[in-house]
Amino acid sequence: MMIDLNADLGEGFGNDSALMPLITSANIACGFHAGDAQTMRESVRLALAHGVAIGAHPSFPDRENFGRSAMQLPAETVYAQTLYQIGALAAIVNAEGGVLKHVKPHGMLYNQAAREPKLADAIARAVKSLDPGLLLVGLAGSELIRAGERAGLATREEVFADRGYQPDGSLVPRGEPGALIDDDNEAVSRTLEMVLNGRVKSRDGAWATVNAQTVCLHGDGAHALAFARRLRDAFEQRQIRVCAE
Repeated sequence: MMIDLNADLGEGFGNDSALMPLITSANIACGFHAGDAQTMRESVRLALAHGVAIGAHPSFPDRENFGRSAMQLPAETVYAQTLYQIGALAAIVNAEGGVLKHVKPHGMLYNQAAREPKLADAIARAVKSLDPGLLLVGLAGSELIRAGERAGLATREEVFADRGYQPDGSLVPRGEPGALIDDDNEAVSRTLEMVLNGRVKSRDGAWATVNAQTVCLHGDGAHALAFARRLRDAFEQRQIRVCAE
């Protein structure tokens, strides 16, 4: 069995160099919620040095609230903003001799695209316009995954090691009880259940079905590095190979 392990990087948390050897895919902030041209270039070079697959991490234009503000923007605006961000990162990746592999939206753009078909279609269309060979990463079972499939893109369904789930497979919104899993033992156990058995215990105790193709590690957590090592060890003990392909 294989699983991809991804993390959102280039966001200014200072863990990138230590986290990079532990992951297989990096989602690099493209300036709209965090990062800038220089941090994007530094992140690309770091990923290339460690053989980590490089992805774009586009966001709503919301540096003030780290891309976590809900926005209702026209689909064409989202298309243009997404194309702008992933195009900028693709240019840097190309200049450094690498290849852009995937796109994973950030924060509220990700969450809204998980449930809003028109927004999801705008993102998928932007990805396809830039490069139809790119992978579109989205919440397992979400509208973004379906939008990618409609657009003819390869998709990768994502689960979260440290987030609570609702019975329909969506994430518990940040700020609500059960949104974050703070106990490392519980987080590892839940992640293994998702990867091995395709299910996760939701906030109300019911099982939610998930298709785990990639696991997200949040690099901004207090115990991000220690938890990443624990999760890698747990995968190794169960002969789950961590790789991006």
